[in-house]
Amino acid sequence: MLAPSALSFIFTVPLMAFAVYRRVRGSFGRQPIRTKRMTVRVVIFAIVIGLTMLSGLQDIRLAEGALGGAVAGAALAILLGLRLTRFEIGGDGADYYIPNPWMGGALSALLLGRLAWRFLLLAPAMAGGALTDAQGPAPGNSPLTMAIVGLTIGYYLAYYSGILVHHRRYKRALQAA
Repeated sequence: MLAPSALSFIFTVPLMAFAVYRRVRGSFGRQPIRTKRMTVRVVIFAIVIGLTMLSGLQDIRLAEGALGGAVAGAALAILLGLRLTRFEIGGDGADYYIPNPWMGGALSALLLGRLAWRFLLLAPAMAGGALTDAQGPAPGNSPLTMAIVGLTIGYYLAYYSGILVHHRRYKRALQAA
């Protein structure tokens, strides 16, 4: 029988791989604007940012990293991400957006690289069962990791919100014309 840590690893890795695949696939090519789905994503990202901030109950530096990353991600989305996004109407009359592949690719690579680095650092501790430290928080917690997670979540929260705002303005302009 497999150890509980091995079982969690077996279930977690495919789930994370699927999430990464979906994230990367959504960063390339023409994407339909689905207002209900994007609204749900915005709400979920807002909840996740709030839950991430709860890490401050353990160590305030973690919450500071997450908040700083979220603010930087939102600024990146507004100042660069939305400006590099192209909008178009398809032949079927549906609205589409084409995200800049470099932005999505860079954010995905940054997050995956950081998570892989943290996993490599923690793998020996997980194998030995020593995941707690009497002097402070568990070694798996890092303000830099939280900042990168906050950067990614803050970026997509502001990015999808910006797409929804642009879409709403576009629809109003069409109705006025």
